[in-house]
Amino acid sequence: MGIEGIGARVARKEDKRFITGAGRYVDDMVVPGMKHAAFVRSPHAHADIKKIDVKAAEAMPGVIGVLTGKQLKADGIGNLICGWMIHSKDGSPMKMGAWSPLAVDRVRYVGDAVVIVVAETKGQARDAAEAVEITYKERKSVSDAVEAMGKGAPQLHPEADGNLIFDWGIGDAAAADAALKSAAHVTRVEIVNNRLVPNAMEPRAALGHYDKAEDHYTCWTTSQNPHVARLVMSAFYNVAPENKLRVIAPDVGGGFGSKIYIYPEEIVCLWASKRTGVPVKWVADRTESFLTDAHGRDHHTTVEMGFDKNNKIVGLKVDTIANLGAYMSLFSSATPTYLYATLLSGQYNIPAIYGNVRTVYTNTAPVDAYRGAGRPEATYVVERTMEIAARELGVSPAELRRSNFVTQFPHQTPVIMCYDAGDYGASLDAAMKQADYAGFAKRKSAAAKKGKVRGIGMSCYIEACGIAPSAAVGSLGAGVGLWESAEVRVNAVGTIEVLTGSHSHGQGHETTFAQLVNSRFGVPLDSVSIVHGDTDKVQMGMGTYGSRSGAVGMSAIVKALDKVEAKAKKIAAHLLEADEGDIVIENGALKVAGTDKNVPWFQMALAAYTAHNLPAGMEPGLKETAFYDPSNFTFPAGCYICEVEIDPETGKTDIVQFVAADDFGNIINPMIVEGQVHGGIAQGVGQALLEGAVYDGSGQLLTASYMDYTMPRADDLPSFQISTSNTPCPGNPLGIKGCGEAGAIGSPPAVINAITDALGHENLTMPATPSKVWAALRAGTKH
Repeated sequence: MGIEGIGARVARKEDKRFITGAGRYVDDMVVPGMKHAAFVRSPHAHADIKKIDVKAAEAMPGVIGVLTGKQLKADGIGNLICGWMIHSKDGSPMKMGAWSPLAVDRVRYVGDAVVIVVAETKGQARDAAEAVEITYKERKSVSDAVEAMGKGAPQLHPEADGNLIFDWGIGDAAAADAALKSAAHVTRVEIVNNRLVPNAMEPRAALGHYDKAEDHYTCWTTSQNPHVARLVMSAFYNVAPENKLRVIAPDVGGGFGSKIYIYPEEIVCLWASKRTGVPVKWVADRTESFLTDAHGRDHHTTVEMGFDKNNKIVGLKVDTIANLGAYMSLFSSATPTYLYATLLSGQYNIPAIYGNVRTVYTNTAPVDAYRGAGRPEATYVVERTMEIAARELGVSPAELRRSNFVTQFPHQTPVIMCYDAGDYGASLDAAMKQADYAGFAKRKSAAAKKGKVRGIGMSCYIEACGIAPSAAVGSLGAGVGLWESAEVRVNAVGTIEVLTGSHSHGQGHETTFAQLVNSRFGVPLDSVSIVHGDTDKVQMGMGTYGSRSGAVGMSAIVKALDKVEAKAKKIAAHLLEADEGDIVIENGALKVAGTDKNVPWFQMALAAYTAHNLPAGMEPGLKETAFYDPSNFTFPAGCYICEVEIDPETGKTDIVQFVAADDFGNIINPMIVEGQVHGGIAQGVGQALLEGAVYDGSGQLLTASYMDYTMPRADDLPSFQISTSNTPCPGNPLGIKGCGEAGAIGSPPAVINAITDALGHENLTMPATPSKVWAALRAGTKH
């Protein structure tokens, strides 16, 4: 293993171009003849479109085309779809309402796209968009999911009576009811998981180019999975045949799930390019992002957790109403079902679980997977309930958790998941030691003398990463497989190109994937190039989301490296006149074990391509491909402890300590992992303290800019204390579990548990803003 290999704290290769401004994003792309687009969007949450008059806009300076939904439909462009079929408990399929890329007859949320204007400049396009005259007839709207199910609520889609998309269940309802009925104690909690806006640093963008000469389409887009975008746009939206459509996702400035999906803008820009005869670029401004990027979370949940006389959990029953917004986004049905309810067992041995999920249409932006995707919602439900139960039972929150931990592996939960490996007690012990949990009372007393209120809270999370295997998710309704691909090309001079179906948009793949190659062959990192994000260069792959790039993407690379290594050893054995079984690869050379006979890596590679002296019957060249379909999810887990201090005069909460003890299995690059955890915790703290998308009674998004939607800043966060205690994952060749979402999953309940500990009661919802905390200090029932 080289000093740059697996386990080394190697600085990210890609950062040089990012910090010097040399990154290439969609907005940097310029195509000859390129023009600019602006969308006319609905100002109403719910309305019928009575008339669209584009004459004034068409006459504006620089305008090339003004196109409507009727023209789009006349050209055969299809509706957007949800790619994961869920069936209700009665066996009926989910009720997917029609979502046209440009609205034709009705708009269903503020920001719904109605018209595209193409002009010479961005300013001209926006000016002309303001000149489009649309006559609407407003309808009653609803933005709250519970209200949307109520009597008298407006009907959004004719397919979904009462706005109910599906009523789904998992687990054993009778067993859970019986367990709760016989329980010595039952904790009952009402929980709201607040709606969030993803806010990636780079807004979404699209550049569509139809080449008439070649009858070929190219789409540059801010995507986490360009191959899936190409598949869906060709197979379902009828934009172009797959063999005539190239999708490129260059440098992408963050995604957090919001860039998994295919949005109306990519489809419309490609279609508009053919219609107008010019390449068409659109780049969202920040308010467009707030209005139209898929939002996250937004659950209303009722929980019942039962304990026996020894404080062992006997049963859990969860009822959730999930807001999916105005339309079903690509993965929206999976997020509150198979990514949420399957994790309701948490780290605990719970014999009986039943989860019921009802999903609902509202006049709001579509809701889909956002960093953690269902796992943060499940963790918040379980860990808030555990903390409250400990307070009701009068026992230590740490020891209540410990006494209920799963300790034998593999462990089959009542809700599909089979946990393969873990040591939850080790993470709990590490976090408690780092946080000086035992010394909290002394710190609380010291804070009180300063007039401050102090609290401590913990969260023991588990997540499922690298959704798998394809046959299993297919049986559960997934529209695609969830394998990954890789191709490893060894060039004639020994340099190596790794082409991966994973996509990097902040994860550091160009470094960690190269470290994997270094560990195998001893070649320098600078000799390894990682290629991704272009459907014309890379074979079909499934992209990056759900912390799958390590466990699934790198496992595909390992399989390809195995094939390369086998052929390389055959070539070296032939050149060295040795037995193939005696060849070892060390420090960039292929050696005969126990001797000084060797051939440098580059010399072996050159031999593969000159083909002057190869084993009989061997094909020239050295290039191998592989596909990897995981046998199971991976299950990262950990314990987070948050300590807060509250100013009772203002309600302002300061996080004075935050400790994270994670189990990610084997780690490729500790520095990158730490960065992922830092970022995830920052987003989780943002949800707990600051962030929340708010709609008013007429469906207007009140938090549509940074003036109203509060993002966490440096002074909102402490210096995190991070550690790992690793149990290797047995399900993949590298023993890794995934780390990208953990921080966002484990941190919200830890923060709220700490604040409610300080308050002395549970009467608090996220985000715990100073005004809410100030009011809560003066109200509520003591525990």
